[in-house]
Amino acid sequence: MNQKYLISIIGPTAIGKTSLSIAVANHFKTEIISVDSRQFYKEMQIGTAAPSIAELNAAPHHFIHHKSILEDYNVGAFEKDALKKLEELFENHTYVVMVGGSGLYIDAVTKGLDEFPQVDPAIREELNAELDSLGLEHLQNMLKTLDPKSFETIAIDNPHRVIRALEISIGSGQPYSSFLNKDKAKRSFKTITIGLTAERPIIYDRINRRVDIMMEEGLLEEVKNLHHLQHLNALNTVGYSELFKYLDGEWTLEFAVSEIKKNSRRFAKRQLTWFKKKENTHWFDYQTSLDKVLETIAVETN
Repeated sequence: MNQKYLISIIGPTAIGKTSLSIAVANHFKTEIISVDSRQFYKEMQIGTAAPSIAELNAAPHHFIHHKSILEDYNVGAFEKDALKKLEELFENHTYVVMVGGSGLYIDAVTKGLDEFPQVDPAIREELNAELDSLGLEHLQNMLKTLDPKSFETIAIDNPHRVIRALEISIGSGQPYSSFLNKDKAKRSFKTITIGLTAERPIIYDRINRRVDIMMEEGLLEEVKNLHHLQHLNALNTVGYSELFKYLDGEWTLEFAVSEIKKNSRRFAKRQLTWFKKKENTHWFDYQTSLDKVLETIAVETN
């Protein structure tokens, strides 16, 4: 059997992953799998910076706007779906491109999910009640005490991730992080990881400009249309939760937009922390030419 290669393009939000993924996919005449967990949902287009229609038409894409926020979809289901799609694509392609900034979902495809012990469902119910009554910061402080390592690495602004880490830590009596990175399932393909990065001020400036563009493109109207569904977990994310507070009269619009920018910058910082720990990643400045990237891929495949 000929060796198959998954070219995984990673990096912080707004760094230019989409453009590079399309260029690489076109070079190898192949298709793209998206691993941005927020872009799965068809109701969330502007606020997730999903590829434009022109970009989607420039190369075949999978796992973008294929689910509704009303559906229950998680990383385990995505791993199963993505591996099935890869198996199909590798029947006709030596290379497939994977792109996105959701570290947990990337690891699920390339290495498999970590296994966690069963814990009492009542723990999650109690944590959700504390989230409602005491707020996310209270849970973040709990996690910082119980599992400092997870506090530094997970998406700390995502209540679902914080509660997941806490329920494992509380239910097992061991830190959530202690269950991570065990021996994983073998994959039938080789992963070549390409990372895009830039100096921190450049990343932050690109994020700020992207948020301004989202607002110009109608993000507020998109969020208004989803206001009645703000209780859904999929919408408890940067760009949406801040504007819900504006619509609920808690914040001014100017402050809400500034919070989107701040939380997006925090998210990018955590993405970099996660990705920098990944071994065998080939890092490039975001302005690096396609030829340089292709040279590295060629070395990895020879």
